[in-house]
Amino acid sequence: MQPDPAVAPLLSTRAIEALQSIDPETLGEVQAFREDFARFIMPYKFGIDEISTKVSILREEFAELQDYNPIEHISSRLKSAESIEQKVIRKNCEPTFEAIRDAITDIAGVRIVCSFVSDVYRVFDLLTRQEDVRVLRVKDYIAHPKPNGYKSLHVILEVPVFLSDGPVRVPVEVQLRTVAMDFWASLEHKIYYKYDGEVPERLLRDLTAAASTANQLDLTMEDLHRQVRGEGGTVYSLPASV
Repeated sequence: MQPDPAVAPLLSTRAIEALQSIDPETLGEVQAFREDFARFIMPYKFGIDEISTKVSILREEFAELQDYNPIEHISSRLKSAESIEQKVIRKNCEPTFEAIRDAITDIAGVRIVCSFVSDVYRVFDLLTRQEDVRVLRVKDYIAHPKPNGYKSLHVILEVPVFLSDGPVRVPVEVQLRTVAMDFWASLEHKIYYKYDGEVPERLLRDLTAAASTANQLDLTMEDLHRQVRGEGGTVYSLPASV
C-alpha cells in the first residue's frame, strides 16, 4: 500500500515502509474495525453531551434565578480504545462490542464539582428526577469513604440518545463531589501516576491524613454556609427514594 501523497511528508521512513508492507486484506480489516469502533463509541459521546447539557441548564438557571449556584464546574471524559481494552482484560470480558457494552458502564464519564456536600445530593436529586434519566447504580463514597479516604458520589445514569436509526439508551458514569474532595482525588491520582501505583508508605499515610483534613474542611464550610443562610445543623444524605 502506498501512503497518500498529502500525508507522506508527515510520516517517518519507517512508517511508510510499514504501510507498504500491509496487504490490502489486512488494511481492510483494520479500517472496518475503526469504523465499527466509531459506531460503538459515538453514542457514549452523545450520552456525555446529554448529561452535560442537563447539568449546564441547571447551572445557568441557578446563576440567573437563584441566590447562589451550587455547581462549581463540570468536566467529562470518554475512555480511549486502549483504556477499554485494559478494562476488558481486567474484567475478563469477552472482546465483542455487545459484551463490552453490557460489562463496562463507565466508558462515558461526567464529573460535577459542587460547593458543599449538601449540594452534591441536591444536584443528584435534581438530575435524577428528570423523566428521561434512569438510575442504574449508586455508590455513595461520601457516606461510606474508601479505606484511603476517597470520597465521591458515583452514579451510573442511563439517558436516551436519538440517532438516525432510532433511540439508544446509553449508560454514563456521573461523579459528584465537593471542591475539597476533587482537589484530594486529583492529588491522589497524580501521586499514584508518579509512582506507577507503588506509592511509599509515608506518602500513603500523609494522603489519608489529607483526606481527613479535606473532610473537616467540608464539614466546617457546610456549617458556615448553613449559618449564613439561617438554616439548621448539617444534614445531608441520598434521597430516600434511592
